[in-house]
Amino acid sequence: MKIHREQIDLESKTQIQFMDITDRVQEIIDHSGIREGQVLIYVPHTTMGVAINHNESMLLQDFMRVLYKIVPVDDQYTHDLFELKRDSTSDGRSNGHSHCKAILLGNSETIPVEKGKMRLTERQNIFAVEFDGSRKRDVLIQVIGI
Repeated sequence: MKIHREQIDLESKTQIQFMDITDRVQEIIDHSGIREGQVLIYVPHTTMGVAINHNESMLLQDFMRVLYKIVPVDDQYTHDLFELKRDSTSDGRSNGHSHCKAILLGNSETIPVEKGKMRLTERQNIFAVEFDGSRKRDVLIQVIGI
């Protein structure tokens, strides 16, 4: 059993942004030399998520519309009441909505690897999803197998 780890560095440009990292994940698998196993995609951030879906521009707009509808930016989030926090290490962003969106999406995905390729269909892509941009971010990729 072999374990290979790499990091993808990203920089989001907008508050919510779907960043397609499919090709970069496949490059890491290729570099790992692992032919059979699985790949873990993990974002170590509480205002970011990972999703697998179709990379189609109108569909991505639909995803954003739904996220804004389910978790509106202008709602009242207790997290945003920085002045009431005594032990705050906040960077000053009112981002309670970003944390709520991220918990709905989740922060990791695991995909089987067979014959050195991810078992994704032609319409599936891997997205690192920013909810609190613009920011510099990292995504951890771990390939496990033989």
